[in-house]
Amino acid sequence: MASSEAFTQYIAEQFSDAGTITYKKMFGEYGLYCNGKYFASVCDDQLFVKITAAGSKIVPDQETASSYPGAKPQFLISELDNKELLCKLATATCEALPAPKPKKSKNQKL
Repeated sequence: MASSEAFTQYIAEQFSDAGTITYKKMFGEYGLYCNGKYFASVCDDQLFVKITAAGSKIVPDQETASSYPGAKPQFLISELDNKELLCKLATATCEALPAPKPKKSKNQKL
């Protein structure tokens, strides 16, 4: 089941105090970005956040799951109405993640 854009928009609004939140549709689901860094996904109308040491300190007993078969485990966030906690988690997670790799131009050879 694909995620709804309305649900994804709600999640993006919940994260809005953490920075510039954007989302992109990917394979019927959505990837979430904070200040240009991919940090979470919405799959089957569920929120998954990348696991980092910093994030683990904020949600130490958080359930983990894979967003699709074969994917790395991520935090499965069920408490979606706690905007303060979500923003704190997003900020800590994004600070711990490396900067996005620059995109190769279409004319650049591999």
